[in-house]
Amino acid sequence: MELAFYLSGLVAILATVGVITGRNPVHAVVYLIVSLIAVALVFFALGAPFAGALEIIVYAGAIMVLFVFVVMILNLGEGADTSAEDWRHPRHWIGPALLALVLLAVLVYLLNSGDMARAINGELVTARAVGLILFGPWLMVVELAGLLLLGALVTASHVGRRSNPLRQRSGS
Repeated sequence: MELAFYLSGLVAILATVGVITGRNPVHAVVYLIVSLIAVALVFFALGAPFAGALEIIVYAGAIMVLFVFVVMILNLGEGADTSAEDWRHPRHWIGPALLALVLLAVLVYLLNSGDMARAINGELVTARAVGLILFGPWLMVVELAGLLLLGALVTASHVGRRSNPLRQRSGS
C-alpha cells in the first residue's frame, strides 16, 4: 500500500506541474484530469474508498467536463485554430499517457494486493462513517455551508446578468 501511495503522489505532483507549466489550456486540463485521478488513488491507498470515488465522480468526471466545455467555448490560446495534425503530435499526449500508465499500474497493484480498502495504519472510512460525522455533531456547520453556497450562487447569478456591473451601480 505504501508503494501505491508514493507512486500516486508522485504522479499527482508531476501532473500538477504539467497543469502549471502548460501553455495550451486543453493540455493543462488533460494533466489536471490525470492529477485528480492520482489524488483519488492516494485516497484509495490510504483506505478511504468513499473519498476516492467522490474524487473521481465529482472532480475528474463532472467538473472536468465543465472545464473542457468552457475551454472549447472560449477558444483560448494563440494556436486555437491549429490543424488536426498538430493535435495528434506525440509531444502533446505522451506526458499524460505515461502518467496515466503509471496510475494504471498502481491500480492493478492495488487490486491484486487483496484488500484495496485496507488502510496503511488506520481503519476503513465508509460512506456511513462520513455521513454520521457530517450529520451528527457537525450538522449546523454543514447547513450553514450550504446556505453560504446558496447565497454565493444567487449573487453570482445576479451579477452575471448585468452587462457592466460598475456602470449600473454608479447610475442608480
